[in-house]
Amino acid sequence: MESLFSFYGYRFHWLNILDLVIVIFLVIQLYRLLKGSLAFNIFVGLLMIYLAYFIVQQLHMPILSTLLQSFINVGLIAIIIIFQPEIRKFLLVLGKKAPLSKDSFFTKLFLPDKFKSYKEEENIINEVITAVARMASSRTGALIVIANTYRVKFDTASSIALDSNINAKLLESIFCKGSPLHDGALIIVGNKILAAKVILPVSENPNLPTRIGLRHRSAVGITEHSDNLAIIVSEERGTISYAQDGNLVQEISLEELKVKMYEVMVDGYA
Repeated sequence: MESLFSFYGYRFHWLNILDLVIVIFLVIQLYRLLKGSLAFNIFVGLLMIYLAYFIVQQLHMPILSTLLQSFINVGLIAIIIIFQPEIRKFLLVLGKKAPLSKDSFFTKLFLPDKFKSYKEEENIINEVITAVARMASSRTGALIVIANTYRVKFDTASSIALDSNINAKLLESIFCKGSPLHDGALIIVGNKILAAKVILPVSENPNLPTRIGLRHRSAVGITEHSDNLAIIVSEERGTISYAQDGNLVQEISLEELKVKMYEVMVDGYA
């Protein structure tokens, strides 16, 4: 295979260039995925160890090379354990872009009938929007999670299973301050309210605004490592926010929330 060019005695082929581009792309994606999380510092530390290993190898320092090589060999297993949530999130992102994912061109082209029955989803969206609008006007705090699977993970010991139809008045009554179910989150899966009074994992992202409370941090926490949409109504300000993919979008309008819910529940871009 003919080389494209040489650099300091090394001959580079087009496969070497492709290899380098793929590695750079993966590193950038990992950086974007870990940015703002506690795992980012660990990631930087591991990069420094690999860089040190490369340097001592080039300098022909056998003792340090052996020590770092041993650490790297054992560290591969440690990396999988430490970055398990981030790896899962990375695979979720790749899965959403895969040719056979629900939002891909091929799926919509060859299985169009599966995505044409939107009436039920539209009714659910309207019921949720109606409830959110009323709760925002009355400054009733609420946290609603739109999950894409019944396997969504949450603390079942403290939650109350409901398995009921989605209705705006029911949603309002659940989050009413006098209700025994108003604390915690409400989980919606498909066309059912799965559970209420759900305790969610709290995000430890240091880049979140300091003024937000536990409800907003819980919304971010449930979306950091799962493909969910969390809707928040602020009890203090009566504002509406949502969290998705570990990102918090604050003070949105009802129309913006409706568009986002259509993307998640109808268009399938969540």
